[in-house]
Amino acid sequence: MSLETIAYVLATLTAGGGITGYARTGSIPSIAAGLTVGSLYGLGGYRIANRQPYGVELALLASVVLAGSSIPRAIKTAKPLPIGLSLLATYGLFNFGMAYANRTR
Repeated sequence: MSLETIAYVLATLTAGGGITGYARTGSIPSIAAGLTVGSLYGLGGYRIANRQPYGVELALLASVVLAGSSIPRAIKTAKPLPIGLSLLATYGLFNFGMAYANRTR
Protein backbone atom coordinates (compact mmCIF):
# COMPACT_ATOMS: atom_id res chain seq x y z
CA MET A 1 0.00 0.00 0.00
CA SER A 2 1.37 3.44 -0.90
CA LEU A 3 2.13 6.05 1.74
CA GLU A 4 -0.57 8.43 0.49
CA THR A 5 -3.16 5.64 0.64
CA ILE A 6 -2.12 4.82 4.21
CA ALA A 7 -2.40 8.51 5.11
CA TYR A 8 -5.87 8.79 3.56
CA VAL A 9 -7.11 5.64 5.32
CA LEU A 10 -5.78 6.86 8.67
CA ALA A 11 -7.34 10.29 8.02
CA THR A 12 -10.72 8.70 7.39
CA LEU A 13 -10.52 6.43 10.42
CA THR A 14 -9.43 9.13 12.86
CA ALA A 15 -11.91 11.72 11.62
CA GLY A 16 -14.65 9.10 11.62
CA GLY A 17 -13.70 8.11 15.15
CA GLY A 18 -13.95 11.71 16.32
CA ILE A 19 -17.36 12.10 14.72
CA THR A 20 -18.52 8.81 16.23
CA GLY A 21 -17.26 9.86 19.66
CA TYR A 22 -19.21 13.09 19.37
CA ALA A 23 -22.35 11.30 18.19
CA ARG A 24 -22.21 8.82 21.07
CA THR A 25 -21.30 11.13 23.94
CA GLY A 26 -21.60 14.69 22.66
CA SER A 27 -17.89 15.20 23.34
CA ILE A 28 -16.58 18.34 21.64
CA PRO A 29 -12.92 17.44 22.41
CA SER A 30 -13.46 14.08 20.72
CA ILE A 31 -14.64 15.59 17.45
CA ALA A 32 -11.99 18.34 17.59
CA ALA A 33 -9.17 15.85 18.12
CA GLY A 34 -10.46 13.41 15.51
CA LEU A 35 -10.89 16.07 12.85
CA THR A 36 -7.55 17.72 13.66
CA VAL A 37 -5.53 14.50 13.49
CA GLY A 38 -7.53 13.37 10.45
CA SER A 39 -6.77 16.67 8.74
CA LEU A 40 -3.05 16.28 9.44
CA TYR A 41 -3.11 12.78 7.92
CA GLY A 42 -5.15 14.01 4.95
CA LEU A 43 -2.88 16.97 4.28
CA GLY A 44 0.17 14.72 4.61
CA GLY A 45 -1.33 12.25 2.13
CA TYR A 46 -2.16 15.05 -0.29
CA ARG A 47 1.37 16.43 -0.11
CA ILE A 48 2.88 12.96 -0.54
CA ALA A 49 0.68 12.28 -3.57
CA ASN A 50 1.69 15.58 -5.19
CA ARG A 51 5.38 15.20 -4.28
CA GLN A 52 5.33 18.35 -2.20
CA PRO A 53 7.64 18.83 0.78
CA TYR A 54 6.70 17.87 4.34
CA GLY A 55 4.02 15.29 3.48
CA VAL A 56 5.69 12.44 5.33
CA GLU A 57 6.53 14.77 8.22
CA LEU A 58 2.90 15.88 8.58
CA ALA A 59 1.67 12.29 8.60
CA LEU A 60 4.38 11.37 11.11
CA LEU A 61 3.33 14.31 13.29
CA ALA A 62 -0.28 13.10 13.17
CA SER A 63 0.88 9.64 14.28
CA VAL A 64 2.89 11.09 17.16
CA VAL A 65 -0.09 13.18 18.34
CA LEU A 66 -2.44 10.20 18.05
CA ALA A 67 -0.01 7.90 19.87
CA GLY A 68 0.61 10.46 22.60
CA SER A 69 -3.07 10.75 23.35
CA SER A 70 -4.26 7.18 22.82
CA ILE A 71 -1.51 4.91 24.16
CA PRO A 72 -1.64 6.20 27.76
CA ARG A 73 -5.44 6.00 27.68
CA ALA A 74 -5.29 2.44 26.30
CA ILE A 75 -2.95 1.39 29.09
CA LYS A 76 -5.07 3.09 31.75
CA THR A 77 -8.54 1.98 30.66
CA ALA A 78 -7.94 -1.12 28.46
CA LYS A 79 -11.03 -0.14 26.44
CA PRO A 80 -11.32 -1.20 22.79
CA LEU A 81 -11.42 2.31 21.24
CA PRO A 82 -8.17 3.60 22.77
CA ILE A 83 -6.51 0.26 22.00
CA GLY A 84 -7.64 0.51 18.37
CA LEU A 85 -6.43 4.10 18.10
CA SER A 86 -3.11 3.05 19.64
CA LEU A 87 -2.73 0.33 17.01
CA LEU A 88 -3.50 2.84 14.23
CA ALA A 89 -0.97 5.27 15.69
CA THR A 90 1.68 2.55 15.94
CA TYR A 91 1.04 1.53 12.33
CA GLY A 92 1.41 5.16 11.24
CA LEU A 93 4.52 5.67 13.36
CA PHE A 94 6.15 2.64 11.76
CA ASN A 95 5.24 3.45 8.14
CA PHE A 96 5.87 7.19 8.20
CA GLY A 97 8.88 6.82 10.50
CA MET A 98 10.49 4.38 8.05
CA ALA A 99 9.68 6.69 5.12
CA TYR A 100 11.21 9.62 7.00
CA ALA A 101 14.32 7.63 7.87
CA ASN A 102 14.73 6.40 4.26
CA ARG A 103 14.09 9.69 2.48
CA THR A 104 16.69 10.94 0.05
CA ARG A 105 18.53 14.03 1.12
